[in-house]
Amino acid sequence: MKPATLWPERLLPAHSVPPPWPGREVRLDGAVTYVRETPATAPNAEPALYVHGLGGSSQNWTDLAGLLADRLDGQAIDLPGFGRSEPGRRYTVPVFADRVIRWIEYSDRGPVHLFGNSLGGAISVRVAALRPDLVRTLTLVSPALPFLDFRRSLQGRMLPLLAIPRGERVAAWRLAQLAPEVMAQQVMEACVADLSRISDQRRSEALAEIRVRYEAEHYAAAYVRTFRGLVSSFVRSYLPGSGSLWRMAGTVRAPSLVIGGRQDRLVDVRVAPQAARVIPDSRLLMINGVGHVAQLEVPRLVARAVLGLLAEAGEPARRADLAG
Repeated sequence: MKPATLWPERLLPAHSVPPPWPGREVRLDGAVTYVRETPATAPNAEPALYVHGLGGSSQNWTDLAGLLADRLDGQAIDLPGFGRSEPGRRYTVPVFADRVIRWIEYSDRGPVHLFGNSLGGAISVRVAALRPDLVRTLTLVSPALPFLDFRRSLQGRMLPLLAIPRGERVAAWRLAQLAPEVMAQQVMEACVADLSRISDQRRSEALAEIRVRYEAEHYAAAYVRTFRGLVSSFVRSYLPGSGSLWRMAGTVRAPSLVIGGRQDRLVDVRVAPQAARVIPDSRLLMINGVGHVAQLEVPRLVARAVLGLLAEAGEPARRADLAG
């Protein structure tokens, strides 16, 4: 593990707040996967794939994908049951990882620069460990890798729900009690340390995403069952066997970047440094005053760290640019 190297700020594109990138529905293996595409703005751009977290969607990557478009030809997918993708039959980390692998194979763009936030980070670690041929570099933002002290997470309040038969019905009832505006504010407060960093446009888009969830009958079940699957993967990781995400992280061969916010309220803040220690070729960036979704809260800083990773893992000319 070593500290992340930051690409010079002056070499980033000018500040802007782009709208969500265009998306399309793709029927893959009988189910619709929704994918947004951020077209590259320069020749010879390399393929990238962005994977969102629990309760998120492909829109979570709008700003970062735009900032990286001169280096990366980006795609961001909605996981089954989230965003605008159709629901799945099962909601576990292995099942989601299989879906990501299947998408990379179907799109014929691999190996990709793989990005994962929160749940998407756990999924991406599994993908990189099982299919190193599909991953050029790995970037993890507040990865939801296993930790057992749920007092360090707001999600700990959901644990009793997992013990209730058909707890998704309780979640659906709770969802119906909250106005979309209230839900959007609660989500923002849980994920973001400094709400002043979130533009009015992004707040409006978040509210629109919440409305999509209210209209999707499967959403509450997908959320609860995914959370149950994530907790199960946490417990399994501390038991003997090959399914441990921590053991998988130790086998990742791709050059990697791990980013954590010191004010993360959803994932134990000790997880990101531990991940960087476990992954062999890793860099770590811990950011003061930032929460669970650094790519939304401070996208330019995240982009600088990603470009630093790409320069270190890339050709000598780009390493020279970084040194200069």
